Amino acid sequence: MFVAHRNLLFTVAYEMLGSAADAEDVLQETWLRWAGVDLGTVREQRAYLVRITTRQALSRLRTLGRRKESYVGSWLPEPLLTAPDVAEDVELADSVSMAMLLVMETLTPTERAVFVLREVFDLGYDEIAEAVDKSPAAVRQIAHRARAHVAARRPRGIVSPTETRDALDAFQRAAETGDLQGLLDILAPDVVLLGDGGGVKQAVLRPVVGADKVARLMAAGMGRLTAASLRPAQVNAYPALILRLDGAIDTVVAVRIDDGLITGLYAVRNPEKLSRMERETSLSR
Repeated sequence: MFVAHRNLLFTVAYEMLGSAADAEDVLQETWLRWAGVDLGTVREQRAYLVRITTRQALSRLRTLGRRKESYVGSWLPEPLLTAPDVAEDVELADSVSMAMLLVMETLTPTERAVFVLREVFDLGYDEIAEAVDKSPAAVRQIAHRARAHVAARRPRGIVSPTETRDALDAFQRAAETGDLQGLLDILAPDVVLLGDGGGVKQAVLRPVVGADKVARLMAAGMGRLTAASLRPAQVNAYPALILRLDGAIDTVVAVRIDDGLITGLYAVRNPEKLSRMERETSLSR
């Protein structure tokens, strides 16, 4: 039963934490607790597993919140390679996108848990109430508050696959050649670049806003690199570019596209957040 629902449990934990490594730790804790349960006393095993996972994730989320307070520069979610079938599930794809995960960072831990369980996985209020130790009435209020909070901040609309591919191709060509005008043509006027080096790798410490600033920064950065390669990928169910230096992943740039233009760039360089992707891509090569 645990194996049958493992993907669901991982996604619940990842969407609450924004970290695949922490989500895996939560699943380990869930398994240890599940292994000690008398299954004869469990009425609904899937709901019970979700409850254990949610409670473990909530506990870890509060710890992560304290850790993020001393984080150097911007904190970005750990990038996650996703298969095409995830992108085809519009609700799930939207919920694991970098942009949405950053919106969910602005919720309280309980609001985030309720939002994920209700809006993404459509769990009933009674089931969520057991998972977060609240009454169903309180959960309804929390869900309403979280939904309104996210709706005011969530990414705009759905972009067609063709529009996405064209924008990513144009961005990749311009970035590889250091074509400043090409970058300006594909970046939205109010584009935002966020970088996450975790204090280990050099990255912008504050958001860089505006097409001109972002384009010049990227053109200069790519121009200084040698023996670098950019490859398209699907990260968090959205388009991304993986930058490799000397064969190893150096940066993952997740891309947000609206109306055919790039409105958000999320550049993750923190080696701790790239180790899982490095393993997965090495196994697939």
